[in-house]
Amino acid sequence: MLTRKQVNIRETKRDSLARHVRKEWVLYSFLILPVLYFLIFKYAPMLGNIIAFRKYRGGPNFLGTEWVGFKYFEMFMKDPTFWRAFRNNLLLSVFYLLVRFPLTLIFALLINELKNIGVKKFVQTVSYLPHFISTVIVAGMVKELLALNGPINGLLQQIGLPKLSFISLPEWFPTIYISSGIWQALGWGTILYLAAMTTINTELYEAARIDGANRLKLAWHVTIPGILPTIMTLLILDIGGILGSNFEKILLLYNPLTYETADVISTYVYRIGISGGSFSYATAVGLFEGIIGLILVMSANYVSRKTTKTSLW
Repeated sequence: MLTRKQVNIRETKRDSLARHVRKEWVLYSFLILPVLYFLIFKYAPMLGNIIAFRKYRGGPNFLGTEWVGFKYFEMFMKDPTFWRAFRNNLLLSVFYLLVRFPLTLIFALLINELKNIGVKKFVQTVSYLPHFISTVIVAGMVKELLALNGPINGLLQQIGLPKLSFISLPEWFPTIYISSGIWQALGWGTILYLAAMTTINTELYEAARIDGANRLKLAWHVTIPGILPTIMTLLILDIGGILGSNFEKILLLYNPLTYETADVISTYVYRIGISGGSFSYATAVGLFEGIIGLILVMSANYVSRKTTKTSLW
């Protein structure tokens, strides 16, 4: 039971919000389109998850024709191809996160140390540009660079090494995926860090310099603690997306010869669901992926809140 005081506080907050909405209704009207977008394209499609528990063969009955329970979940749990995709997904995403996350932070710290504004802007612009290149173009560039008659194999031939068909070798796919991803995302990933660094009190740097701190110690004892909430927030979001690999790039780069290390859950779902027509089976796999992602986000958020006092909620 709520006390009278708590009820009054809630009513006061509700009235205050209503007054603010009436006063700033023009600003709140800008929320209409984003809210509609999320309702139509994000929340409404979630109704389709019901076909993970029902038999769906296409047609007007988009909710399926027969209740089958956990049949499709049991099917992919017994499918070795799914577990290969699950393993590849974890390995690619975890290694990519372990390499990209610290490199992005280090690169942001290095950019922040540049004193020449012109040089700083030039480095930022050059490092941001790959982010705006289409994934299709990036995949095409990678294939051209690694082709048998491409510049990489030409260099190998010049130094007396044999040519390699990199795109067709499964052991090379993780290296290709991670290195191209870092090239494309490194600069763009520094934006939030650099924005957070501008909020750090400059008096802290001055006090640390008086105490004899050099640039490395300034970064370690002032800059990093100052942007720790941003670091933890981005880390939590990245951990939650571990199973959500870059579907477009993998689809464009992989081939049947590299399925052993390149096939991930998203490409597996595409191949089985869209190409193979097993919509209910693919939906069950996708729902399982989403549940695992939710668990990872909640776990990372809990650990962050307990260890650093920073969390998403």
